[in-house]
Amino acid sequence: MYLKIEKHMLTYMMNDGAHDCQHIYRVLYYALDIAKDYKVDMDVLIAACLLHDIGRETQFKNQKCSHAVVGADMAYKYLCEEGWSEGKANHVKECIFTHTYRSDNLPKTIEAKILFDADKLDVTGAVGIARTMAYGGIVSEPLYSVDDNGNVLDGNGDEQPSFFKGYNWELKNIYDKFFTSRAKEIAEKRRKISIDFYESMYKEASSVHKIGLDVLDNLFITE
Repeated sequence: MYLKIEKHMLTYMMNDGAHDCQHIYRVLYYALDIAKDYKVDMDVLIAACLLHDIGRETQFKNQKCSHAVVGADMAYKYLCEEGWSEGKANHVKECIFTHTYRSDNLPKTIEAKILFDADKLDVTGAVGIARTMAYGGIVSEPLYSVDDNGNVLDGNGDEQPSFFKGYNWELKNIYDKFFTSRAKEIAEKRRKISIDFYESMYKEASSVHKIGLDVLDNLFITE
């Protein structure tokens, strides 16, 4: 059964470095780790993990669509066609529907909470930084923006999307959004990695801009 669902996932997955099949497998493995502490419907959990991003390509093509909403419907239809009961298929649908934090629809069941946490763990630490930057490259987002004077912006303002902005508005805030104790434990161990990377990168970028601008100012002054 799981192999068939896996094959379906591989058919509909994104091929970018941020949302490829390895992301799906990491989410599944995180979920299996977290689930050891709870009484869980493993059929529902595994199916939800494998299918949680099948709506990604639809969202990528049309940013008005939510991959969680589209994917939930796609998963429900597929599982019903495969002979799953309406109740279990609907449970998987609800897990996928509530797995994104860019929504007011919070997960309610333990399976939905585990999927949410497992998916969010993959945006923590070094892997989370790498995935964010990889996806930023795909959609042509810069690493950072500068103000009218050429100074590097830290990403806390209303500037255009960039890695620095994504870090400040999403990555650094994800650590307080987990539902399960195991996910909180894993995430907390990675928080410093994320902070240190951002601060080091901001320091490097700011430094080279400041040095260059100062040199140019002095050149124009001496002329």
